[in-house]
Amino acid sequence: MAPTPNSLANKNLTSAGHPKSPLQSERRSSRRCKLNQLMRIRPSDPANEAFDDIRRTLSVSRTGVYFQTSEPDYQVGMRLFVSLPYATESPAMDQEYLTEVVRRDPLPNGLFGIGFKFLMQIRLEGGYSFGPPQQRK
Repeated sequence: MAPTPNSLANKNLTSAGHPKSPLQSERRSSRRCKLNQLMRIRPSDPANEAFDDIRRTLSVSRTGVYFQTSEPDYQVGMRLFVSLPYATESPAMDQEYLTEVVRRDPLPNGLFGIGFKFLMQIRLEGGYSFGPPQQRK
């Protein structure tokens, strides 16, 4: 169904029909997909309280992930090691990333909604590589 001129005009309105403020507009730089993928999350800084959180993603983009947790120690700005996807039976397939928490939402169900952005990949399948990428033949 093609958008109508009226639906396009309403795109920048709130549900009450008022214009969206700049703070309410979409801030994400890439689209999100609802993806349920297991991941392992640990703080990267030894000065932070240690935890080992195994959770499923709720939404994923090329630049970040959003999930729910009962772990209260996540803080905005905290750096994490994230193994994604995570599998206990085949850890060689895990990819590990350094990430940073950019969002922490207390939720009505008592959990926390956590959003993090990817900073860099730190473990590649088959080991570490600090040189330029190898060309595939």
